[in-house]
Amino acid sequence: MAWVLLVVAGLLEVGWAVGMKYTDGFTRLVPSVLTGAGIVGSMLLLSYAARTLPIGTAYGVWVGIGAAGAAVLGMVVLGEPVTLARVFFVCLLLVAVVGLKATSGH
Repeated sequence: MAWVLLVVAGLLEVGWAVGMKYTDGFTRLVPSVLTGAGIVGSMLLLSYAARTLPIGTAYGVWVGIGAAGAAVLGMVVLGEPVTLARVFFVCLLLVAVVGLKATSGH
């Protein structure tokens, strides 16, 4: 169950990271409230997952999901540049996340 919570926490991190783009520096109410809720939800789920999982693994996977997801959505939704180097490094992030999961002992 901890892994499910951690993946959902990572997906919420992707949501709030991309959501910050729409807050205009937290000057727009609805995007700001949704982004804040995503931050709180993501942190809560991470903390629940860290009850069972090693914190280094949990935090690393959470950050990796968030960074890779935000980068992919930035390229797909926000029109950020799609280059071979960017795609390569996002893939490296995903390999690291899978490696942390595989070596966590859980």
